[in-house]
Amino acid sequence: MDPQTVFCPNPNCKARGLISQGNIGIHSHKERRYICHICGKTFATTTGTPFYHRHYKAEFISQMVSLLAHSCPPQAIVATYGIDARTVADWQQAAGIHCRQVHEAVVQQGQLDWQQVQTDEIRGKAQGQIVWMALAIAVTTRLWLGGVLSSARAMEMAVALA
Repeated sequence: MDPQTVFCPNPNCKARGLISQGNIGIHSHKERRYICHICGKTFATTTGTPFYHRHYKAEFISQMVSLLAHSCPPQAIVATYGIDARTVADWQQAAGIHCRQVHEAVVQQGQLDWQQVQTDEIRGKAQGQIVWMALAIAVTTRLWLGGVLSSARAMEMAVALA
């Protein structure tokens, strides 16, 4: 637990969003809780994550969400691990909501590391035609930045991607 890497999640706190300001302390190692010295509220290490108030370990939930992200059918997870289908659906929905929140807070606000961006193109076949897709990814975070489709591999495609 490192109080220098978290901020107070209380929307009414004056120190909300401030990291490494000395306002966060450790409230309980055993319960893995922090305390904000400004508003006095305590919060769990999992607050604001898909792992908050879950009865399974974060590592296990991460593995299940990873399986879902790699096209593993939810029914296979239910059958293999004996987890209720509603629980698996809840994990998937919570992970999707969290990803959207991260996207809105980081990507849409321009909080990206633009020092290394890799681009590439892929040639694909459709019914009776060739299609090109140009892709861009941030190297440090492996965040997919976007893609462009084109019927021709031309400069216009690269400009549209940029």
